[in-house]
Amino acid sequence: MHRANLSDCPLFLGMDTETVQDFIAGSVSEIKTFHKGEHVVRQGDPITFLHLLVEGIVRTEMITAEGNLVEIEFIEAVRPLAPAFIFSDRHKFPVDAIAMDKSVVYTIPKSVFLKEMMVNETLLRNFLRLNSNMTVFLSGKVQMLSIKSLRAKLSLYILENTTPNQNSFVLKRTQTQLAEYFGVQRPSLARTIGEMISDGVISLYKKELTVLNRKKLEHY
Repeated sequence: MHRANLSDCPLFLGMDTETVQDFIAGSVSEIKTFHKGEHVVRQGDPITFLHLLVEGIVRTEMITAEGNLVEIEFIEAVRPLAPAFIFSDRHKFPVDAIAMDKSVVYTIPKSVFLKEMMVNETLLRNFLRLNSNMTVFLSGKVQMLSIKSLRAKLSLYILENTTPNQNSFVLKRTQTQLAEYFGVQRPSLARTIGEMISDGVISLYKKELTVLNRKKLEHY
């Protein structure tokens, strides 16, 4: 189970513990607990609260117009869910969020959150930064999904999770979850991984993936 301190939340960066605790104590309207496999929110639900994940991990996914399931990301506590959409004209959740283990969510009325940002410049700045970073992430996701070759998608994913000095990382997703992340079938992903291992580009031991030939990955 993933637990974290409230101060770990990017919304509260640079705020002292007492200020954060006072904000939570005066703002949270409800505390919700979800068990593994339960929907925390559903795609299309209206957003009337800021949902703050304070314990656990949730997986976000969406159904495309073609009916395909696409995984977006894993969100670990402490993080808000879909903060960029809370004040949009179309304030609805863009994804399903499903608990990967026991998860706890604080709900804060958006009117209360807005009022707090008007008097707390640090909170406002953090909120803007968080949304900007999410825009960058989603731009990268769109870029990845627009690539037709699965080998190219997988190469981009591996390059983003490694550096020339740190050439290995642990896969947090199962192959089924990774296939959904790429929007492909699991056998296709398994075949492509096998080909890249046979070509000497990567190695995979249990869940640790290691880059053996970075130039080939960049070429793909």
